[in-house]
Amino acid sequence: MANPNGDTKHAMRVDGALLRELAELLSANELTEIEVEDGDRKIKVRREAAPVMAYAPAPAAVAPAAPSPAPAAAVEVAPAAAPVDAVKSPMVGTAFLSPEPGAKPFIAVGAPVKQGDTLMIIEAMKVMNPILAPRGGKVTQILVGDSQPVEFDQPLVVIE
Repeated sequence: MANPNGDTKHAMRVDGALLRELAELLSANELTEIEVEDGDRKIKVRREAAPVMAYAPAPAAVAPAAPSPAPAAAVEVAPAAAPVDAVKSPMVGTAFLSPEPGAKPFIAVGAPVKQGDTLMIIEAMKVMNPILAPRGGKVTQILVGDSQPVEFDQPLVVIE
């Protein structure tokens, strides 16, 4: 490599082992960029975060296989999932009905809720997003199961 003056004598030498090590650090720590400076030498290694998008369809593809023992139940629930006033998912992710495994669920069918109460949590890209009740009322249907993948705009809960 030549410097801007065309002098190849003082051109930076790139250490291939260092580049490989930096690339491994990117992957191992799920980073998108690493920059290293050593005196007046600077190396920046960058990668696109595209693998995250490849992950999103995977749960949807796995989801139909998981409830295969009860496809008839899912078909019966689907017409009930059509209420226009249902609280819908604002994102793609995994629905959790309780704050942690084994804990009491946030809501139950027949239970009253107030506006702003947490109905469930949707995990998207390792971030837990609370889904809040848009209005007060009584929970008449819970349309998703615990740890179930959900799609954008999918009906989750019916509050009347």
